[in-house]
This record gives sequence, C-alpha cells and structure tokens, in this order.
Amino acid sequence: MRDRRSPESTVSADRSSTPADLPAGYDGRRRWQALGVGLVAAFMTLLDVSIVNVAVPSIDRALHATPSDLQWVLSGYALTFGLVLVPAGRFGDARGRRIGFVVGVTLFTVTSALAGLARSPEWLVIARLVQGAAAGIVNPQVSGVIQQLFRGAERGRAFGLLGATIGISTAVGPLLGGLLIQLGGEEHGWRWVFFVNIPVGIVAVLLGWRLLPGRPTGQPDRHRLDPVGVLLLGIGVTLVLLPLVQREQWQTPWKWILIPIGLAFLAAFAAWERWYARHRPPLFDLRLFALQSYTLGSLIGLVYFAGFTAIFFIYTLYLQVGLGYSALAAGLAITPFALGSAAASAVGGRVVTRLGRPLVATGLLVVVAGLLATFWVLRGEPHQSVGLRTALPLLLAGLGSGLVIAPNQTLALSEVPVPQAGSGAGMLQTGQRIGSAAGIAGVGALFFSTLADTRGDWATAFRHALLLAAGIIALALVAAILDIAGGRRAGRAAAGPSAAGS
Repeated sequence: MRDRRSPESTVSADRSSTPADLPAGYDGRRRWQALGVGLVAAFMTLLDVSIVNVAVPSIDRALHATPSDLQWVLSGYALTFGLVLVPAGRFGDARGRRIGFVVGVTLFTVTSALAGLARSPEWLVIARLVQGAAAGIVNPQVSGVIQQLFRGAERGRAFGLLGATIGISTAVGPLLGGLLIQLGGEEHGWRWVFFVNIPVGIVAVLLGWRLLPGRPTGQPDRHRLDPVGVLLLGIGVTLVLLPLVQREQWQTPWKWILIPIGLAFLAAFAAWERWYARHRPPLFDLRLFALQSYTLGSLIGLVYFAGFTAIFFIYTLYLQVGLGYSALAAGLAITPFALGSAAASAVGGRVVTRLGRPLVATGLLVVVAGLLATFWVLRGEPHQSVGLRTALPLLLAGLGSGLVIAPNQTLALSEVPVPQAGSGAGMLQTGQRIGSAAGIAGVGALFFSTLADTRGDWATAFRHALLLAAGIIALALVAAILDIAGGRRAGRAAAGPSAAGS
C-alpha cells in the first residue's frame, strides 16, 4: 500500500525530535552557517549548467572549435553531473558530508581553472567533463546537510533557500555570463566565466572543512559503497543520457536504441539493489519508492525540469541568434524569471509544511499561466522589444517556479531517513538531470524542425517550442492534482469508519 502520510504529520514528528538528533555542536547558529556555505557551492556548480551557453560564440572564435566540440562543452558537464549524484550521495551518507563536500569543491575549483586556461577544444572538453563530475559530488552533500541538521519548519525554510538557489542559478547564468564576457572582452571574456569560480571555491573549501558535519558516529562499513551498484547505475544513466545530449551531433537514428539498453541496465541495477539490501546497505534503498511523498516528488521533479530547463535553452537561442541580442542583453531578458523564482522560493519554503502538495500544484498552474502569457504577448510579427514584452509574463512564471522547486524537494525528502538523505537526494537530482536532457532534446527538436519548415522564422519556432514546454509542465500539474484528489479520497475513506464507530 502506498504511504499516504501528509507532510504535516512528518513535520509533527520532526518537531518532537530533541537536540540529541543533531551532531554535537550543531544546535545553534552553526547549522545556518553550514547551510550558507553549502548554498554558495551549490549556486556555483548549478550556475555552470547555464552560464556557459552565452560563452559558446566566444569559445568558438577563440579555440576554433567544431560543433561537436561545443556540444560536448555544454552537454558533457550535464552528463557527468548526473552520472555521479547517487554514488556521491551514498558516499556522504557513509563517510560524512564534510569530506564529500570538500573533495567535490576542490576538484571543481581546480577544473574551473583548467577550463579557463584551455588552449584547445579537447582540453576544454576534458576539463568540463571532470568539472561536471565534481559538481555531482557537491550537490547531494548540500541536500544531505539540510536533512541532517534541520527539523520541522526549519527544514522547509532551508529547502526554500536551496530552491531559490536552484532557480536563481539556472536563470541568472546567461546574465552573469554576458556581463563577464563584456567586461573581459570578446576574445578572453569567456575565460572569466570559469575563473570566477576560483576565489569562491577556495573560500567554500576552507569554510566547508570548518563548518560541515564530519564522519557519522562509529566505524563506516567498507562494503557500503556497493561498487557493482555504482557500475550498473553509471552505465544505465550514461546510455540514457548520451543520445539526448548528443541529439544534434549523432545524426543516425540508431542512437535511440541506447535508451532501451540503458533502461535495461537500470532494471538490472534495481534487481541488484534489491538483492544486495538483504546483506549490506545498498547504494540506493529502493524502499524509498514505497513512500508516496518521495515517488511523486521525484516524478514531478523529472517532468518539471524537462519543461523548465528547455525554456531557457530555446529563449537564449531565439534572442541571441534569431534577434541578434548580445549575451548581456539576453541575460537581462531572463532576469525577471530569476527574480520571481527567488522571491517565491523563500515564501514557499516557509509555508510548504502547512500547505503541502496543493502549494506545488498552485505553483505549477502559475508557471503554465506565465508561459501561456509569454506566448500571447509574442503573437504576430517579431519585434526587437521581445525582452521588455516578456518581462511580466516571465516574472509570473518565475513566481510559480519558486513555489514548485523548493516545496517539491521538501515534500519529496520529508520522510527519507537521515542515513539515506544523500543517496535519496542524489536519485532525486538524477531524475531532474535526465528530465532536463530529455526536455531540451524534445523541445529543441521541435524548435529546430519548425525553424527549418518555416525557412528561418525564429519567432514561430520559439512560440511552438514554448507551447510544448508549457504542455510538459502541465503534465506535472496533472500528477500533483491527481495526488491531491487521491489523498482526499483516502482521508474520507479513513474518516468514514471512524464516524460510523462513533
């Protein structure tokens, strides 16, 4: 039977926890300081998903890169990011958040420097692949720290801040990238997109070592990292993601056969984990999917990120290539979404423990309304004031997004036990990465096919792709509404016998 416990009941249980639940020395201000360090690192790593998009033309001119090279600079980061999330989360569960965080941020800082110093496309691609893996090591530690150090309503506020970080980093990347390129110049400005991570990373390493919780009490089980599970999951995720991130460069239709093969490896991973859990702690405990909050939150996250991430991909292309916007101007056009997301995330994190899943459904509805309003204001002939005309609709969509990302993550992880917080968060984020890649592939395919069919009508291509992105997000809304309706039916069914008995 699926778990129908509400987030409110989980919060009530959390509030009954005593300070003894927390690691020694983390019952005061230090928890929020640790979270602050984690959020800075998360912002830095998530920013690099989108900030490089606006630097592609400069990289092309400076390094004489081929289209394949540029594709790997962009998508290679996302591929390796998604590949290591679950193993890194399990590592943090078993060996402590501090060492995982410090190793990940150190590696990220070093590879950022190497990327900025690149003298050839191959050099840059390799640096980006390792940089993505480093980002994948860092992010589950941040979610794990929130699960480990916060309880009740405070946990909701902490996830609200993380949600704001995710939303802002995704949306503000093009703006910051455009600003750095303008300050550094067309020839070398793209290097500052990577160099800006170095001072931030150094500070995060020093403070992370000082503030984040260390190894769990007791000696770690040396078999807990489950190398067979790591291998099966890694192969499965790679095979699913590769044809998505290489959709433009691999022209053969045979590339899509990798997806069912990858799903077969993921099925083998599930079977292995089920067997392995009988003997030792697995890489990922499949029993988490028995929790409705976790399963539904993972599904909504996957579908929402498929639509959410694709919007910025097609909008940046439309503005820079279709309308000739500079990198900075394109970034400014996306800023209203970032501002709305930041504001609503802080509010959503505070009220999610009281409102639960209806808050997420409301946010999804507002996002869809904002995207449809964006479609409406762009009807007719293309116009150079596109950025101004879309400011209010994108602000509305951003407000809705802030009520989705953080609250959904809070609800998804609300019943995950702390010893599994890292791997649980890692699997949740892996789904988001797969959703992002699938969304960009699907929405991007419609965008480019419409562009070809209309002989270069960028405005029409953008509007059609925008409708598809809104439709994908509407699917997440349907899932949330069905869950709310199902929960109410279950509540009435449970109340019926009680009323009859009284």
